[in-house]
Amino acid sequence: MDFDNLLGFIAASMTTAAFIPQTYHSIITKDLSGISLGMYSAFSIGVILWIIYGIRIDSSPIIVANIITLGLSATILYLKIQHMRQTKETQY
Repeated sequence: MDFDNLLGFIAASMTTAAFIPQTYHSIITKDLSGISLGMYSAFSIGVILWIIYGIRIDSSPIIVANIITLGLSATILYLKIQHMRQTKETQY
């Protein structure tokens, strides 16, 4: 593995790992009142675009990190939607 890909994987690991505490907290506490539906929706769409970009330029660090990040952000997004349905929350 060349230095650029190694650097990419390290950076991707750090930014992806940053979502783990929020996802864990959201799953355990079921408290999503402080989570913005608009932000996580836009973020998830952006991550999908990063995956497409990574595929187009054949960059494993971008592809792998963003697939994992999409899983984490989609989990939070799903929980937020469930939370809104249960509480009839209308603020985004």
